Amino acid sequence: MRTLKILLVALALGAIPLAAAARQQPTLTQVVDKIVAQEQAEMQSLRQYFPIVETYIQILRPNKEQGAATHGDKYFLGRADLANGVELKPLLTGTHTKHNLFGGLGRIFSIEFLPRGFLQMIYLDNNGFDRQHYKFNYVGREFLGEVRCLVFDVDPTSKDDKGRFVGRIWVEDQDYHIVRFNGGYGSRSKTSYYFNFDSWRTNTGKNEWLPAFIYSEEVDSRAVETFKAQTRLWGYAPDHARDEQELSKVLVETPMAVKDQTEIANDYSPLQAKRAWGRQAEDNIATKLEQLGLMAPYGEVDKVLETVINNLEVTNNLDLQPAVRCRVLMTSTLESFTMGHTIVLSRGLVDVLPDEASLAAILAHELGHVVLGHRMGTQFAFFNRLRFDEKETFRHFGFTRTPEEEQAATQQGMELLSRSPYKDQPGNAPLFLQALRNRSKETPNLVSPHLGNSVATSWTIASAVPSAQPSAEKPEAVVIAALPLGGRIKVEPWNNQLQMLKSKPAGGVAKDEKMAFEVTPFFVYLTRQGNNLAKEAASAVSVKSDTDTSIPDTKP
Repeated sequence: MRTLKILLVALALGAIPLAAAARQQPTLTQVVDKIVAQEQAEMQSLRQYFPIVETYIQILRPNKEQGAATHGDKYFLGRADLANGVELKPLLTGTHTKHNLFGGLGRIFSIEFLPRGFLQMIYLDNNGFDRQHYKFNYVGREFLGEVRCLVFDVDPTSKDDKGRFVGRIWVEDQDYHIVRFNGGYGSRSKTSYYFNFDSWRTNTGKNEWLPAFIYSEEVDSRAVETFKAQTRLWGYAPDHARDEQELSKVLVETPMAVKDQTEIANDYSPLQAKRAWGRQAEDNIATKLEQLGLMAPYGEVDKVLETVINNLEVTNNLDLQPAVRCRVLMTSTLESFTMGHTIVLSRGLVDVLPDEASLAAILAHELGHVVLGHRMGTQFAFFNRLRFDEKETFRHFGFTRTPEEEQAATQQGMELLSRSPYKDQPGNAPLFLQALRNRSKETPNLVSPHLGNSVATSWTIASAVPSAQPSAEKPEAVVIAALPLGGRIKVEPWNNQLQMLKSKPAGGVAKDEKMAFEVTPFFVYLTRQGNNLAKEAASAVSVKSDTDTSIPDTKP
């Protein structure tokens, strides 16, 4: 009997911590209040930022073979002014925004795509996101990448309340930031039309989750035409990484005077001075574009491109001075050009290339310009030439070549390829270039350059490789001529750093999954940056209802 009493006492004492822990678990109402408070704080925090906003839209028309085929596109690029709500200042001019979207009687009307409307999708509701205006229904838990989330269905409390968000939200379970919301703004009117969208935020390492990617579409079986769109935001703090690096450097001045070693030649010859002057112009342009958020900082992707350039140079016994460098524009449009000895490719172009041989074909063309001495003007070596408003950027800079220079660079690029490691492995380069030409009429805004020549019309390197037929090792059904947009590069919206995607093989690819140059949904692998990674090992948040009835855990 004595032993039994001791056992009962031990069990009772062991239950005390469990009961205390249960009392500390937040109720559903408390969690919702924290979500609302955090979202309101997030909206206030966003007012300090002025990110770049890019929206690319593909208009679709029903097709018997493909289900839906692209037959038009729209492109917007601007600077958001979040301090004044949802304001967007265009960086490109002359873009048409109106398009007939509906058939039947709708043909007498046209829909105008408003870039500001796509930017609005970074907010659930910028006018009253609280429990007074919304109902929250807890669904369960789900991982988005490495981030554990609480999932809620959200509906307006009043069905007549127009423009309120209707859909689902994902809330990270540490500080209750909303990291994803999927749905639309309900109660459409005769004069306004809201699109369905899927909006994602990414972590910056400062306990901030900033809007980064938005996929939107409108698919209506009654409509003759529909559309798909990607909106990307970046450039929240493009100077952040560089400033931190500079401030972290420790500079130590030696007490001894620096001795001039006269036996070493330090002076520049006239030829070296000319090269240095040209390099300064290249550096000035690259720095200016990087400051504006239009060019990515030098990093991993640039090194990949330079590896291919090195392969071309070594096998062709080239010794180019100054050394050829590569940089990447942040934009989705497909273009490439040279600035002296600097080769520039857009992120969108690198995204859609199917393999290394195709990349080599494109870089060989640009390297041909360098080998032939097609230089740019050196007026930008003067720093005062870089003092202009950013809305003048695409009118201020221009790196187009004459048709004669393009033809000569194509011929030179073919010769470089014929002596390169890629001569016996053409890959899908011919198929890529052919697909690009075929799609240029359907997606004119995607292939229209902003700074250089048109990709679709200037490249004829396809004739340098044997044929535009699928490789014998691969059945035609699995040959991919081009990847969809976003197929290779991951963008860090905070500091514009680019990384190559590390995705798992997708396995067999069906004919309707090739999606060359297409807009596709985002599905972001979320992570916590910096010191927040250590917190991810903490236990999951348990949510209890106000009546102390446990909400089922629905972890995947």
